[in-house]
Amino acid sequence: MSSHPVHDAIAVLDFGSQYAQLIVRRIREIGVYAELFPWDADPAEVLALRPKGFVLSGGPASVYEPGAPSLPPYVLESGRPVLGICYGMQLLAHALGGRVAPAPAREYGRAEVEILEPEDPLWHGLPSPMTVWMSHGDRVEVLPPGFRAMARSPNAPFAAIGDPARRLYGVQFHPEVAHTPLGRELLRRFAVALCGGRPTWTPRAIAEEQIARIRERVGGERVLCAVSGGVDSTVTAVLVHRAVGAQLQCLFVDTGLLRKGEGEEVVAALRALGLPVAAVNAAEAFLEALRGVTDPEEKRVRIGHTFIAVFAEHARRLGPFRFLAQGTLYPDVIESRAPERRAAARIKTHHNVGGLPPDLSFELIEPLRYLFKDEVRALGAHLGIPEALLRRQPFPGPGLAVRCVGEVTWERLERLRAADAIVQEELARSGWAERAAQAFAVLLPVRSVGVMGDARTYEEVVVVRAVATEDFMTANWVPLPHELLDRIATRIVNEVPGVNRVLYDITNKPPATIEWE
Repeated sequence: MSSHPVHDAIAVLDFGSQYAQLIVRRIREIGVYAELFPWDADPAEVLALRPKGFVLSGGPASVYEPGAPSLPPYVLESGRPVLGICYGMQLLAHALGGRVAPAPAREYGRAEVEILEPEDPLWHGLPSPMTVWMSHGDRVEVLPPGFRAMARSPNAPFAAIGDPARRLYGVQFHPEVAHTPLGRELLRRFAVALCGGRPTWTPRAIAEEQIARIRERVGGERVLCAVSGGVDSTVTAVLVHRAVGAQLQCLFVDTGLLRKGEGEEVVAALRALGLPVAAVNAAEAFLEALRGVTDPEEKRVRIGHTFIAVFAEHARRLGPFRFLAQGTLYPDVIESRAPERRAAARIKTHHNVGGLPPDLSFELIEPLRYLFKDEVRALGAHLGIPEALLRRQPFPGPGLAVRCVGEVTWERLERLRAADAIVQEELARSGWAERAAQAFAVLLPVRSVGVMGDARTYEEVVVVRAVATEDFMTANWVPLPHELLDRIATRIVNEVPGVNRVLYDITNKPPATIEWE
């Protein structure tokens, strides 16, 4: 159940669309709270949100197939406005007596729609034709009673439909994606104009609500928060500190798997925010756990177990604590709600701590559990957290262990740290750091022959990786200038002992992942 019924809200029902989370994000960007539910969620859970309207997402099924996801009766029984998107539009038409069938030609990609009802409040003033993004193989062939065509495209005579009297609308295209330039405006009109949603979902409101809730729940008890320097744990810690002050204790574990100078920088930055941080250097414990290990999954398992052991030991020393604050985000909550995940809880590696011993059975505080990453950054900015902390590049929980391919040793880690520092310095100096969502060096357990100073060398290989992405689900490699790549390669070969060759990874995700392990 949502913790935000105080805000006007839109309930988004997920029928399996890859864009379902994006619908929620776009509506929240307008300032109206939205929440995602599986299409077959308990009606009481959805209606507890007191939604001002419903959005039906797209999905891969066909409404006429046996076993296809159906429209929950409470949606229409509520009398609230409804917007169906792609499959959601077809489902709405099908449920109300229309007919859906395979389209003669599939529509995937950019398309132009002609607006047929320019005076309708959803469409008034929008340009016709309007550029949209289509992705469908079925289409509405016959409209339900009371509906009329609102827009059409060359391949879809009913590219948008509506029954204004009942405030029921559908669009065959995807207004939530960036490829539909006016899609956000369309969602704003639905959420604000048709549903009457007030745009009260702001960073200031979120901060005030969470601080008050934390203060009320914690009372006079103590709170422990594992911090990594990442944006999620930092914003969580600042919120809790604003709420309960000295009752908070932060714990930073230096695994020895961090980037050059990162441990000291993180602790100094967090203390500059006024946070009480206990720093633990556990590098030896982690290196011992990784001795002789080359399998990437085994690395993650051993790092996880070691982190839990170190965290538990120091939690006992610093304690007792009743509460543990974690930076769980909304995508983790959504994943745990999905049908295949309902029996399991999602615990993120590194600063979200799972598997603790029974004597450390904390009550969880998760002030970010209904926020997306961009909302967390906006909240952090409102709280006065420096931009440098809010815009830190994502760093894997296992740290450099998964960028040090093969066995992890202190010598190889130092080699990788030095190479990575050069990558960061050159990207920052050239202005390309801001164009890459993530950029780093990878050390391969591969030796190659080289010639340096008229002498033969046989040393390791460094790979440089830089990607651009909005959601990290997909990513494209960044075409760094040849001159910049040349400077990076020259510096690494000259300044990093044990490396004589530098490569640049030009593989997108998919088929590759962003990290190498």
